[in-house]
Amino acid sequence: MGYFCFRPVAALGDLKAIYASATVEEAEQQLAEFEDRWGEAYPPIVQSWRRNWTRIIPFFGYPPEIRRVIYTTNAIESVNMSLRKIIKNRGSFPNDESLLKLFYLALNNISQKWTMPIRDWKAALNRFSIQFEDRML
Repeated sequence: MGYFCFRPVAALGDLKAIYASATVEEAEQQLAEFEDRWGEAYPPIVQSWRRNWTRIIPFFGYPPEIRRVIYTTNAIESVNMSLRKIIKNRGSFPNDESLLKLFYLALNNISQKWTMPIRDWKAALNRFSIQFEDRML
């Protein structure tokens, strides 16, 4: 039983290797390795990456400073991750209303973070200024 608990963690680590790749070529190699290792267990993940690959590859054209900001500012992913973390340790809820109350309180706390500056923004702004100097004021 413990084996099954760790498989998704290992798969997530292999997915991280894809988007942490320095180049498109390296990312394609990592995706092929992910597909060889996890394609049978998680076919929807591989299909999604393959189906959206042309939309993903422009990401690899940006320098690491910009990529960190693009990746870390995905608000929807951030909210989903925070909500999953909150319910992870709770086995069940007595009713739907209790879950909704927990989400309401969690979203209030999460929204407090939205007023904080974006991590690594200064380095990204410098790279934006270099790469997109004709668009920066």
